[in-house]
Amino acid sequence: MTAADDLPDNIRALVIGEALIDIVRRPGSPPVSHPGGSPMNVAYGLGRLGVPTTLATQIGADAHGDDIAAHLRAAAVDLLPGSVAAAATSTATALLDADGAATYDFDLRWELPALTLPAATLIHTGSIAAVLRPGAAEVHTVFTTAPVGTLLSYDPNVRPGIMGSRAEVVNAVEGLSAAAHIVKMSDEDAAWLYPGRSLDQIARDYLDAGVALFAVTRGGDGARLSAGDTTVELAADAVTVVDTIGAGDSFMSGLLYAILADRAVEAVLQNAVQAADLDRLGRIALASAAITVSRAGANPPTVAELYPA
Repeated sequence: MTAADDLPDNIRALVIGEALIDIVRRPGSPPVSHPGGSPMNVAYGLGRLGVPTTLATQIGADAHGDDIAAHLRAAAVDLLPGSVAAAATSTATALLDADGAATYDFDLRWELPALTLPAATLIHTGSIAAVLRPGAAEVHTVFTTAPVGTLLSYDPNVRPGIMGSRAEVVNAVEGLSAAAHIVKMSDEDAAWLYPGRSLDQIARDYLDAGVALFAVTRGGDGARLSAGDTTVELAADAVTVVDTIGAGDSFMSGLLYAILADRAVEAVLQNAVQAADLDRLGRIALASAAITVSRAGANPPTVAELYPA
């Protein structure tokens, strides 16, 4: 894999969604806290890869909120003014099994005021922020009123315990996806949203609804990326897994970085992504995820790590 080109001038990403503290409980070990939340992880991942990024979120004026703000600053990610609220910073307790796979228990609030948003090349959202009201309504408004030519990206990252019934979640996911150019979900998301439906059929349904690039991550089995009439299946990079926290988010930030750095924005906007594009973009995204699962927590790569000399 060769390095993508330098980022074009005037690129800016805006990520909207939850930021929280992951309290990780591993069998036989004391709990460890990490800043987390799927959209926050994507923003951090983009920042680590050199993409100028702003995060619109809700954190508290407390120690957890300070930790998240410092974490974002370390990746040069801007926190949108108005993102600090009176309520306490949300938390998610991640319970790891013997294989490092995580399940989550949330203590989360999601409410956004009407936002004054910066101009952006790319707007990304995902997970709880796109479903949980009242904040989800503002997210939907941003997507449906974004200026023409803005690349819109969405990762459902389903959390059944906090999002509501399957019917409610499917309705919210499909409603936001109808405005998106890029949709990424895990095979577990797909199975929960559409039990009994094949990945081929799910991809076809989303592409027919107007999505230009539809990706499904499959853990150790790699990923599938679809556009138009083309699907590519890519194997995961061989790696020793420490834990899977943030793996899908690192895939997402790696994919978005690859699209920006490879000058593929217009191809996605014009629904003109080719098989070679899918292969190249998917390999970068998988490499990003592999680096993240090889170390603890949601710790995505830098450009130097993604493209070692």
